[in-house]
Parts: sequence; C-alpha cells; structure tokens
Amino acid sequence: MYDLLTLGWNEHFESAFASYRAQGFEAARVALEYQGVYRVMTASDELLAEVRGKIRYTAHGREDFPAVGDWLAISRLPNENRAVIHEVLPRTSKFSRKAAGETSAEQILATNIDTVFLVIGLDHNYNLRRIERYLILAFESGARPVIILSKADLAKDVEACIREVEQVALGTAIHAISAKRGAGLEPLDDYLAVGKTIAFLGSSGVGKSTLINRLLGEERQKTQEVREEDSKGRHTTVHRELIVLPAGGLLIDTPGMRELQLWEAGEGLTDSFADIAELATACRFSDCGHEREPGCAVKTAIAESRLTASRLENYRKIQKELEFLQSRTDTRLQQSRKERDKKINKTFSRMKPRRG
Repeated sequence: MYDLLTLGWNEHFESAFASYRAQGFEAARVALEYQGVYRVMTASDELLAEVRGKIRYTAHGREDFPAVGDWLAISRLPNENRAVIHEVLPRTSKFSRKAAGETSAEQILATNIDTVFLVIGLDHNYNLRRIERYLILAFESGARPVIILSKADLAKDVEACIREVEQVALGTAIHAISAKRGAGLEPLDDYLAVGKTIAFLGSSGVGKSTLINRLLGEERQKTQEVREEDSKGRHTTVHRELIVLPAGGLLIDTPGMRELQLWEAGEGLTDSFADIAELATACRFSDCGHEREPGCAVKTAIAESRLTASRLENYRKIQKELEFLQSRTDTRLQQSRKERDKKINKTFSRMKPRRG
C-alpha cells in the first residue's frame, strides 16, 4: 500500500491531526464516495467508512461532510473492514460550484488539490467565456489553475487558439495536447510530483478520461466518442475519484459538467478579471459602471481594441449572478442554522433528567 506522504500528507495535515493521533485515531484520505459511504485510503489499506455522531449534528449543510480528497480522523470497527469518520481535517483548498438546479447549495468537487487542470477541447467545446468561468472557480479554490487545450489534432490553428486564451488567462500556464495521439504530454510531468494532487475539470467529451488513461499507462477510465456536429458527449466518469499514479502524483477525476454555476468568487473574480480591475483604477469616477460615464478607462480600452466588449459583458453577468446567489445563500444558511439549533436543543432536552 502507499505511505501517507505518497497520498498527499504534509506538515499542514500533520499539525491538524496531532490531537487526534493522541486520542488513538488513524489518518485516512477519501478516494471515492458512494451516497454517504466513503472508500478511504490509509497507510496500510483501503476500507469503507461512514460519518457518525458529531459531524451529522453540527453540519450546516453538505459542504461540512467529507468530499473526495479530504483527510480524515477515523477509527476502525472491530473485526470489520470498515471505519467511523470522526473529523474532517482543515482543507488547504476546495473546488466548489453551485449544485445544479434551483437549490442554492454548495457542491464540492474536490479538496486538498495543488493544481486544477481545466480541460477545454479544441473542437466545438472551445469557448473563451467558459474558460473565464473555470478560472474563477480555480482561483477561488486556492489551487493553481492550468489550462489544458485538448484535441489539438482537431484544431485548424492551435497557436491562434493559444493566443486567444492568453488574453483571458492572464499568466496562467497553457498546454495544447492530443491525448489520443500522445502529443504534448511531456510538460504535464512537472505537475505530477509524488504527493501532489491534480483535479481534472471540464465538460463532457473534452477528453479528460483519455488523458488520464495516458497518464496512468492503462485503459482504466471509460471513454466514448462525441457527436461530430456539436462535440458533446455523455458522462463517461459518473463520480469523483482519487487515483494514485504509478510514477507519483494523485489525480481526481470528475464527471463532465453540463452546467457550470459559480458558488462564490471573492479574490477569484478579481484574479480572473485582473485586467478590467486594473483598467478601472484609471476611470475618472471610483464607482464607474463602465457604461456611459465620461472618462471611463474600460470603455476606452474596448474602443482601442485592448479589451473585448464580450469580456466586459461576461464580467458584468458573473457579478450579477454572484450577487443573486449570495442573497439566496444567506437565506439558506439562516434556515440551516435554525434547523440545526432546533435539533441540538431537542437532543439535549431528551437528556435532561425528569424531576419528581
């Protein structure tokens, strides 16, 4: 089996786990989740684990439960290949999106990741506005984003695509590859050091599974052809999974996302649109809306082709989306806290001794 360092253990987790080790707990990392049951990896083996007790009672929502990539404090059940999860150790990074549908809940895609591979196909999937949204999520997660332009063999002008992406990626590393042909993969080795974790994110059919199979050296992940007319494919990965590479490094594969709704974006929005933020400092008015105000440096940059109108439009759209989400999230959190407090109070009232 693997030692903890190979699985991504570091000084941060060692410090956070010290008190649990003193209590006799064991460290484990979540590799896979099956509807509330988790497959976890320890220094000696793999086993199934479930959440019990404190976590269930104190959780505000789904985000407080374990996710793929999390480090845990567990205890083993006697004579069983199973364990109980007592605590989720503090995360170093967290990649989240808003859960699909009308809910305002957070969906955690991966945690404790060092690098996010944002995989974009150079076919009908290629879209600069989608890349901007991925970058916001990546910057907000605390991990380093890397853009992977897959299916380079299908692009008419790869270099032109790279130049376009550079205009919105603002210094983010970009690699054009063809996993099918095995071309352009060598630079990716720099991200795959022992103990380092990479999450793969992208739409269905962009080639994540094909790339992962190349890195693994075996056909482990299922792949399917995509429709030629729109480059859309069905989900070949149906759940998130932590995979240890033979030569070192860890991968978290995720299902293709048809719907990419942002969850939160503080510094992530600023980092992703740093060019607009920098231009705005030269506007005549500090509260400039970049519409019809005189002396607007942002509108001047668009007129001089130093900034595209579509990039500004997407920036405004994302701002409004986040403001609306924040208002709904605040309401949901208040309701969640009320329900949690009611449940705790009910539990304690049952524990009080009766008089008489």
